[in-house]
Amino acid sequence: MRDFSNEIAAFRQNKLSELTDARQRAALQLCCGIELSNALSGEPTSTVALLKRLERAIERERLRGVNRHWSYDLNRHIALKQVRDRLKGVFPDQPGRLSLRPRRRRHKSNTAPEGAAR
Repeated sequence: MRDFSNEIAAFRQNKLSELTDARQRAALQLCCGIELSNALSGEPTSTVALLKRLERAIERERLRGVNRHWSYDLNRHIALKQVRDRLKGVFPDQPGRLSLRPRRRRHKSNTAPEGAAR
């Protein structure tokens, strides 16, 4: 009986990974025109270029969501982010996040601007 439980768990895990892979492939192909298998097998310089394109596609998708545009799709947004994370995993020798653009720091100030209510 325990054998069947292991097989069922493995089958479900396999189906879930296939579904996730299909979502990522479709989102990447539709939004960026990039084939996922080519992106994963590419060299690091081309992968960084693809990551930059992908970052821009994610940013555009985020802006559609913020503006409540009718073409915004949460599932596409999630799939694009998953693809980005998957492509960043191609660089195992680099610790942490692969940063494509510098993060903006918010200027924290304890003083209120002139004329502001205190």
